[in-house]
Amino acid sequence: MILVPGWLWRRGPVGRAVGAGLAAGVFFGAFVLVESGSWAGAVVVFVVLSLFQGTRAARRMGRLWPAAEDLDGADRAAVVRATRRGEAVGDPRLAPSVVEYAGALRRAAEEDRTRRRVVLLVTALALALAVYDTLTGSTGEIIASWLVVVVCLADLVWWPRRRARLLAGADRAEASARR
Repeated sequence: MILVPGWLWRRGPVGRAVGAGLAAGVFFGAFVLVESGSWAGAVVVFVVLSLFQGTRAARRMGRLWPAAEDLDGADRAAVVRATRRGEAVGDPRLAPSVVEYAGALRRAAEEDRTRRRVVLLVTALALALAVYDTLTGSTGEIIASWLVVVVCLADLVWWPRRRARLLAGADRAEASARR
């Protein structure tokens, strides 16, 4: 929910599921291709993760901001864009939606805090695997393993700061909408 950009909110639930699912499928399918060199494996991961992540993301988005379905695509995108940037929404009739979306972002961030320990554990395991692959693995395994470490470290280091800026912007936009 927090990672979903404004332009994706312009679409309906199925369009948001497809957009979020394709992004995850391509990302992880590429990892499989680099690591194993198997196009069949990459396609399987692409299909399975696209369906799973797309469905999961769309359901979560709908659960956290159910009022989004009452807006048309352009209005949803405008609300998301203004809230994420911390700006006042141009149309006063959308101010209540800014307040609702800001609350949805805070709920999503709170739910995500519980996974921090899991990410820390996965990062430690990925680092151990990357070291092992560096000593014994193929070039593809080495590249894929270290890319996983980089992604995990980014999630631990970069993402909390970015999330804090995003939530601060949502607070500014909400305060502006309440005025």
